[in-house]
Amino acid sequence: MHPYLKIITLGCKVNQSESEALAAQGDTASAGNPESGSFGTCVINTCCVTARAAMQSRQAIRRAIRRHPDATIVVTGCYAQMKPNEIRDIAGVNHIVGQADKHRLFDLIRQEHPSAPNSSFSFRGPGKLREETLFTPMPSPAFGQRTRPFLKVQDGCNAFCSYCIVPYSRGRSRSLTPEKALDEMDGLIRKGAREIVVTGIHLGRWGGDLDGSPDLCVLLDTLLSHPKLGRLRLSSLEPTEITEAVLDRIGSDPRICRHFHIPLQSGDATVLKRMNRHYDPGEFAGTIGRIRSRFKNAAIGADVMVGFPGESEEAFENTRKLIESLPVTYLHVFPFSPRPPAPAASYPDRVPPDVVRERARILKDLGRQKKAAFYASMTGRVLEVIGETPSDADGFCCKGLSSNYIPVYIHPNEKPTSADALVNRLIRCRITGADSWLSVAGIPEDQENVNDTTAPRQDAVNPDAGEFMREHPVRSY
Repeated sequence: MHPYLKIITLGCKVNQSESEALAAQGDTASAGNPESGSFGTCVINTCCVTARAAMQSRQAIRRAIRRHPDATIVVTGCYAQMKPNEIRDIAGVNHIVGQADKHRLFDLIRQEHPSAPNSSFSFRGPGKLREETLFTPMPSPAFGQRTRPFLKVQDGCNAFCSYCIVPYSRGRSRSLTPEKALDEMDGLIRKGAREIVVTGIHLGRWGGDLDGSPDLCVLLDTLLSHPKLGRLRLSSLEPTEITEAVLDRIGSDPRICRHFHIPLQSGDATVLKRMNRHYDPGEFAGTIGRIRSRFKNAAIGADVMVGFPGESEEAFENTRKLIESLPVTYLHVFPFSPRPPAPAASYPDRVPPDVVRERARILKDLGRQKKAAFYASMTGRVLEVIGETPSDADGFCCKGLSSNYIPVYIHPNEKPTSADALVNRLIRCRITGADSWLSVAGIPEDQENVNDTTAPRQDAVNPDAGEFMREHPVRSY
């Protein structure tokens, strides 16, 4: 019998990164047999950024208990940090691990009897968590779970947007040193990674807590110094943090993906102020304009919240009109969710649920229109695509992702081509078309044209989902 581990992840890219790091520690999991559905240890890495995410976390915990009755059930993540008592009420949970101890989760549960019910390790509430001042690195993920592994370089947030629970569930902003970040990235590259996704809770504030307060440009310069880096993708950056210097760095090196994800939240000045967001609609529009003037084919995504308390019809229209006027290429739309102790949880003038749903529908439709237009505009262009997964769609052998964040179905070579030969390769693909289902087809640039260039329909893809849940594939250690 060999040790096996199952990790279920909800929430953001940082949670996904931490789950991959936990998987790299999986040799400490207890015994099981995944072929029979049995696991020694099942870890649920939870989220609570919205009420829906917290509900999904509870559902995932209960589902894991039902499906894996013999496993040691361990709950960690933001929901565990904020609501440990709610988790203690769930029969079948063995261990609850707060954020401050996530990096040593397996060391902790190894010290306890595996059936010890609902034990909590050195648990620290939000106040204690705010006292953490040093970034706690986790082991590099075992490459192979993703073709585009995450490099977590920052944790926590000092912004305290009025609606957001993250500063309470993650603590203050803490940064990985540039030297350590380079070492971590080197480890991923040595394991075969061709694209590295640099992520953090508040990535644009990286370095503010380090000696000398280096900025994001210092981090980029350090990472780009690696001679074997394939390409680098940045996760979300605030509009005020995309400076001319940052744009200069991105423009100076084609290895940085032409992909910007920028939280807007609202296009109304009054709502932004009540959200404690430190920019106005004009400043946001200026940032988008500067990006587009430099990077004609870049993907520019935006997060948008609907139904913030006090959001009038006029305020919503201001948001819709602003987005309509800007060259953004996709939207992540989500409803306001009261998250105590964030101040907005107690704000008056709640928007009725049916109005929130309708506003979300309008913006999601607008986002789909913009995405479709962007995808169609790429027809005939040559994009660098990293092969990610084999495709069983007729006429296609592999699905990949372009530098500018377009999922591309790749035609095989004239001779039969194994999808494995394209996975984790950077391929120059000529885009042959996009269809109404937002599927994009491409062929390697040195290939002859083929007749059928219609991409397969992606019924299972929901690009507007507000929350994310992933079960890590079964792995033995």
